[in-house]
Amino acid sequence: MTEAKRILVTGGAGFLGTHLCETLLDRGHRVLCLDNLSTGQLSNVQRLQNREGFEFLKWDLVDPYFPEDLAAIYNLASPASPVHYQYNPIRTLKMGTTAIYNVLGMARRLGLPILQASTSEVYGDPAVHPQTEGYWGNVNPIGPRACYDEGKRVAEALFMAYHQREGVDIRLARIFNTYGPFMDLDDGRVVSNFIVQALRGEPLTIYGDGEQSRSFCYVSDLIAGLIALLESPSDDEAHLPVNIGNPVEFTMLELAENVLQLTGSGSELRFEPLPQDDPVRRCPDISRARERLGWEPTVPLKEGLELTIPYFAKLVE
Repeated sequence: MTEAKRILVTGGAGFLGTHLCETLLDRGHRVLCLDNLSTGQLSNVQRLQNREGFEFLKWDLVDPYFPEDLAAIYNLASPASPVHYQYNPIRTLKMGTTAIYNVLGMARRLGLPILQASTSEVYGDPAVHPQTEGYWGNVNPIGPRACYDEGKRVAEALFMAYHQREGVDIRLARIFNTYGPFMDLDDGRVVSNFIVQALRGEPLTIYGDGEQSRSFCYVSDLIAGLIALLESPSDDEAHLPVNIGNPVEFTMLELAENVLQLTGSGSELRFEPLPQDDPVRRCPDISRARERLGWEPTVPLKEGLELTIPYFAKLVE
């Protein structure tokens, strides 16, 4: 899609949705931002309200929606942090089922390409490292994270069924840990937790021994990957999942050290038990993204943290 299009971004007032809406506007597209504001914040998109081509609609995708004049859909509508998705697990599962039927119905009716913001959580606590898209995962279907993990897994299955049965042009992005401005102050994710605790002079909470690892992708890299995926050619492999994340691993202790150094904080470290089913290692194999999309992340962790910390510093003043 090189010419201007009208694009629907569901969950558009959330962390990733906010950045995606802004990037699409910067590229000359018109954007319909849809969000029920259960976890998204209207303040996130406030600065976009006066931009030409931007439209916001408060809507809950559990209810059907019948838009017109669209060229593509990015489906980002879902709680994404453990604090949010565990608060109401029934509703989280509805976003992985009922809401998915509704967005796929839009795409089928209008003949649109549609991208699903899936997640590395489909791999669970992986027994394979790094994780390739061909790995089926190690997920506890009745654990505290199941509402999110299984909701995203069934969403992928629904996307694939609509592709195979109805010919819907789908894209599946398996998103790994992403961070940057417009993260929720209290969303419970490790990057925001560490930054906020460091800025407040509170102990940095580390679960387990701190040797468990994650890969951290700065938000601008992630958004570039999503757009590249949706705009990729509709060939025989276009419907297959693609990992979007940074393949460079850091332990929780290494992340904490970086945050303390960059904030100049004297906060101590506080160790707590590892939550049930919390993965010990999580890192993407991005070979498919490199080969199909010509995409890979460019922002190293330290640079990304330097871009993120000032945002949180304003919030905790």
